[in-house]
Amino acid sequence: MSERRQAPAWWQKLSVWGALLPFFAFGFIMEVIPIITIVAASLTDPGHGLSLVNYQRSMAPLILQSFANSLRLSAVTALLGVVLGTLVSLAIVSSRNKLMREAATALADVATNFGGAPLAFAFIITLGSTGVLTLTLKEFFGISLYPAFRVYSVSGLVLAYLYFQMPLMALLIQPSLLGLKAEWREAALNLGASTFGYWRHVALPILTPALLGGFLLLFANSFGAYATAWTLTGPDINLVTIQIAALIRGEVQLEPGIADAMATASLGIMALCVAGYQWASSRAARWRL
Repeated sequence: MSERRQAPAWWQKLSVWGALLPFFAFGFIMEVIPIITIVAASLTDPGHGLSLVNYQRSMAPLILQSFANSLRLSAVTALLGVVLGTLVSLAIVSSRNKLMREAATALADVATNFGGAPLAFAFIITLGSTGVLTLTLKEFFGISLYPAFRVYSVSGLVLAYLYFQMPLMALLIQPSLLGLKAEWREAALNLGASTFGYWRHVALPILTPALLGGFLLLFANSFGAYATAWTLTGPDINLVTIQIAALIRGEVQLEPGIADAMATASLGIMALCVAGYQWASSRAARWRL
């Protein structure tokens, strides 16, 4: 029996790229074309052609305040998510119970993908003025959350964002924590370093790129969130995504051009975050070899 002839190398490469063609087509239609459309619309003024008037009009105090609020909220939730998520991930990887590690990782994966309106409704039911936890604390422990705390405020929004920010960071930092070799810790302790000294001078410098990358990704994740903020607080908190939606729907005034300019600026911010995350991830990957 004659041996089966192997396909030429160029045909194998063509087959691989052909299999990826539907993926690239979907990405082009759903991501590239909308981005090009938004950027082009932001640079176009009806009756005047190419213009920066939409960007000039987007410098209004209310819109600038929305960017300031979104940047502040994203920075706070990203920072808290990095700290708490890293501690959670450290507890997971340090556990000797394999079943607990797998269950905790699966729970983090589920919590990361639970957001939007369902998450907001869950917080309202739990921490609202007549929520389950609110009434339980008041009835059995004499603790009144309201009016000092309101789930419909910025503090409530921070808690809601942490629900998906913290488990996301736990998943992102887990490979880097697993990459910390036991030999490094043993060498540091043998040389007289304390546990604190090991984490300060050895572990944290190694984890810094991964922590920075996680912060940037969490920042972008929070900056682009809309459904959770709108369902939980409505128009009470002035955020970029809420302003864009209001300008498109025309609840107060219909200004799609300004919305396109705001969306383009938001895309620039998120693109910088993603680029920084990619750079930090490449730096962190060196220690996992």
